[in-house]
Amino acid sequence: MASFITFEGIEGCGKTTQLKLLAGLLEKHGHQVVTTREPGGCPIADKVRTILLDAENRAMVPLAELLLYAAARAQHVAEIVRPALTAGKIVLCDRFTDATMAYQGFGRGLDPETIATLNRLAIGQLWPELTILLDCPVEIGLSRAIARIDNSQGAREERFELEARQFHQRVRDGYLQLAAQEPARFVRIDGGQDVQQVASAISSAVLARIGQGNR
Repeated sequence: MASFITFEGIEGCGKTTQLKLLAGLLEKHGHQVVTTREPGGCPIADKVRTILLDAENRAMVPLAELLLYAAARAQHVAEIVRPALTAGKIVLCDRFTDATMAYQGFGRGLDPETIATLNRLAIGQLWPELTILLDCPVEIGLSRAIARIDNSQGAREERFELEARQFHQRVRDGYLQLAAQEPARFVRIDGGQDVQQVASAISSAVLARIGQGNR
């Protein structure tokens, strides 16, 4: 049964870890699962990701940032997300349109109507049926994110981590406002808990929506 589930939250909230844990659980229950991320998820969008997250590009203006996200999303949806859903698979996506509203809208101060218009152009009628918001204090999230980057052997994707604390607080506040506006779609989970506690809360919320599968 096709299902589109997104994971959202500030830097270091634990999205990527929890998405992988959920994917493993769903596969054990007999579901076909595709895991993906934004920005990125396919070769063209991954190239845009490199531009967006490279700290050397801190001079990028907010509008250029917004347009790059929209371009990457359009390619990602057409190449990965929509075909997987058409094939009846569950798609778990690390960030989606809510991230653009939180980061470029609440964080950067860009016009929300402009963001909504670009999102609609990029995705058409495709919307997540469930969004897991992993919420945690900015200090906790940033400390985790910086530690992860410092321990990484790959490219230092840290352009957003280098933003001021006030920026990240606006993003967190924005996510909480988005969740309050759509309580039927969002499930807020305390991302400051132990990894297994968070995983248990997420699995309960997701299995309640999509069922146990065919195990």
